[in-house]
Amino acid sequence: MNKTLSKILQYVVFLGLGIAIVVYMYHSLSPKDRDEMITAIKGVRLWIMIPIFISGFLSHFFRALRWKLLLEPLRIHPGTVNTTLAVLIGYVANLVLPRAGEVAKCTVLAKYEKVPADKMVGTILAERAFDVICLFIIIIMACVLQAHIIGTYAQEQLMKLLAKKYLFLGLIALLGVGLVALLLVYRRHKETKIGKFIKGMSHGVSAIIHMKKRWAFIGYTVLIWFMYLLQVYLGFLGLPATDHLSMLAALVVLIFGSIGMITTQGGIGAYTFLVAHILHFYHIEEGSAQAFGWIAWAVQTGIIVILGAASIIILPILNRNYNAQDKLGNQ
Repeated sequence: MNKTLSKILQYVVFLGLGIAIVVYMYHSLSPKDRDEMITAIKGVRLWIMIPIFISGFLSHFFRALRWKLLLEPLRIHPGTVNTTLAVLIGYVANLVLPRAGEVAKCTVLAKYEKVPADKMVGTILAERAFDVICLFIIIIMACVLQAHIIGTYAQEQLMKLLAKKYLFLGLIALLGVGLVALLLVYRRHKETKIGKFIKGMSHGVSAIIHMKKRWAFIGYTVLIWFMYLLQVYLGFLGLPATDHLSMLAALVVLIFGSIGMITTQGGIGAYTFLVAHILHFYHIEEGSAQAFGWIAWAVQTGIIVILGAASIIILPILNRNYNAQDKLGNQ
């Protein structure tokens, strides 16, 4: 009951924050900006949605291929189709509850591939940690390549973060205490479900260290982020107000959009707010900037919902024959 209540409260907080940002953004717009935003939305070039949808799917497909590489050291070799569909279902789950997708895609893949879910959870943690490192690298690249546009703003934000040194020290200390507590729990409960789960997670995290196909892993990572970048750039081409912006501008927008996606539930409100804010540095009017933010968020969310819903329907159908064969083989 406490676990369920915690998830509900987490969902309410993240969603509530997103709604609060949406309300703030709406009331901060002047009547002229609102009219401009509506006009910009009506002027979207719909044909651009096709390549955006394709690049969106490919980003998830490459993520599934990368996940398979992490599973190989654990002697887990799932099918590419099942892995891709599980990844898509995980993204849909994340729209419902924060971080629920990580558990969902492991559970789904474990069910249809008959593999242990606890070991796979560790690979998700390793994957997320690697993505955070990639995001920091991209932030540095963007600040260097677009220093003449966002250099001052980036420097101000960095100084604000550095001023909160005690917060960082507290987080590092908390992480250390958490790791020690996890180790103590494992030592006392090795043979219980909790102990086995912790052991499985450790195996998953170590998979990235013992992975043989490191260059393939890096290659898939580059392709994943390039697909994200391509979606933003193609989005620029979809609006007359932004079709002159470059790939480097798309890189900056990608960073702020990524931060927005993890700030609130499904990125609602925060994604648009941060994307519109950074577009001001590229001299995009408020109405057009917010129009782009809302369209980009809606398209990305729509891709996840469509592909995820299709995966939920397709996955049991594709595996029905395999399950039937398993039953016949056991008789």
